[in-house]
Amino acid sequence: MNSNEQTITRFYTAFANKDYKGMQACYADGIAFSDEAFPNIRGKQTKAMWHMLALAGKDMQVTFSNVTATETTGSADWIATYSFSLTGRKVVNHVHADFEFSNGIIIKHTDTFDFWKWAGQAFGVKGMLLGWTPFFKNKVQAITRERLQAFIAKNPDYQ
Repeated sequence: MNSNEQTITRFYTAFANKDYKGMQACYADGIAFSDEAFPNIRGKQTKAMWHMLALAGKDMQVTFSNVTATETTGSADWIATYSFSLTGRKVVNHVHADFEFSNGIIIKHTDTFDFWKWAGQAFGVKGMLLGWTPFFKNKVQAITRERLQAFIAKNPDYQ
């Protein structure tokens, strides 16, 4: 296992243990992150997001596999199983992660998953019917942005 594969493994092991500080240690200060719910966030916002998700995921279980990396890029597949905080519905989210590295730390992290499938699990019939629409996705992104901003406001380390 090369050093960047070890970094990915440390990141997801920390995530599985809800160790947000361990996750943050794998990231560069200017980390660029994006996924379907939290598009295009950077630096302290990204670190705050993982802190918030680790605290919110009381019953969350994370597994990961297919870790590969070169000197500059890497990828992994991971599964998060949790109760969605807004609805209490059980979600099993299958995610593919792509990474870029510099000096052994992650400088860019992009997660991709089937948003429509996730929305159906998280929101039930409403998500199944509307989860494919840009309107619904934009609404979810607005909610996640508001929640992250409120979390940052309560945690001055991220300001």
